[in-house]
Amino acid sequence: MRVSVIGCGHLGASHAAAMAELGHEVVGVEIDPDKCAILATGASWFYEAGMDDLLAKHVPTGRLRFTTSLAEAAAFADVHFLAVGTPLRADGQGYDVSQVLGAAEQLVPLLTRPATIIGKSTVTVGTVARLQQIITERAGVEGIELVWNPEFLREGHAVADSLFPDRILVGLSSPTALATVEQVYAPIMARGDIEMVVTDPATAEVAKSAANAFLATKISYINAMAQVCDLTGANIDDVAHVMGIDKRIGHGGMRAGLGYGGGCLPKDVAAFAHAVTLLGATDATGLLDAVQAVNRSRMDTAVQLVTRAVGRPLAGLTIGYLGAAFKAGTSDVRDSPALRLADRLHDLGATVRVHDPESLDNARHSHPHLAFAPTALDAVSGADLVVIATEWGQYTRDPKLPVAAADRTPARTVVDVRNALDAEPWLAAGWTVHQMGRPTRSPGA
Repeated sequence: MRVSVIGCGHLGASHAAAMAELGHEVVGVEIDPDKCAILATGASWFYEAGMDDLLAKHVPTGRLRFTTSLAEAAAFADVHFLAVGTPLRADGQGYDVSQVLGAAEQLVPLLTRPATIIGKSTVTVGTVARLQQIITERAGVEGIELVWNPEFLREGHAVADSLFPDRILVGLSSPTALATVEQVYAPIMARGDIEMVVTDPATAEVAKSAANAFLATKISYINAMAQVCDLTGANIDDVAHVMGIDKRIGHGGMRAGLGYGGGCLPKDVAAFAHAVTLLGATDATGLLDAVQAVNRSRMDTAVQLVTRAVGRPLAGLTIGYLGAAFKAGTSDVRDSPALRLADRLHDLGATVRVHDPESLDNARHSHPHLAFAPTALDAVSGADLVVIATEWGQYTRDPKLPVAAADRTPARTVVDVRNALDAEPWLAAGWTVHQMGRPTRSPGA
């Protein structure tokens, strides 16, 4: 099929690459000329595991190309995915869907034959109805179908999740739209290992928000239990393991740390909380408000842990800070808990020297007041303590790092605010290890 993907950010570029891998002819529309130019070379303007491999594979063949022209995409494709951004509104009350509505307002009049518009962005309930109104008012031809197909991607795994999803959700209103969606996803469905859930557009809108809000709830709950462990001397890893054995709960997402961040969960929970408040669903409002409150409180808990680890005020200290991305596997620093904590430590007078294997340029651009280092060892050299702020494997699992860092960091105190560290190599190298929701461990103890 001939497919366009309108908006080539973290969602759209991943989806465009995946569509090409599935065998479709794809044009990606990105209005930022600099980002479009980078993508057109067969490389990504952000880090996402597997992305550059797919771009390098399909851009040279012409199966996947990029343009700044919406008219070019309208003339080329029969299926148009809307993957533009839906940031939280400036007042924090719901999504700003202006980019979604604007893309549709520009695209629909350009269509000269029947086509299907498929929305991927996360939106407030009622947005699909507004889009349908735009189609009704602006379409110059009959046969423009609208489908809502929200994504359930994990940043850092977006390419893999696009090609091997655990479910495909489509909200639609006609057999014609269903036939198109089935053709788009036929290579995935042919494997026979996932379910395509077909529902109405409003249900698809709510299901996306409900799923992300539950993920955030799960993260916040285990972080609330980590606070209990801090106060009782219990071990949050063992608590999470016991809970996770229950198949109704599961282990996924239950690791105590700084809380959730990134471009999805913070805005999705905030927008969903506002939406259910307007609906008068007071129980849901209270629950989601509590989830957000727990998430905010993790910064205070982390600052207390760092302060307790050094046993003195932070003013004048140098902190070797490993991690800036909101989680491992991505270069995304939007609403990054790691950088929020770095800001807090900086405001308390510490020199925070940051390294990250993929997001260093993004972090330097968004947080120029912090110090930055080209390597992990440069970041920790001469520091009063080391903080593991993003769970990159080269920080948490490489047994060589604690040995090499020990030669450069006489204090030998490491604070793991992700609770992801394999502590044994650090203990063996003479480090004292502090983690969220776990007792402090010292060498030889």
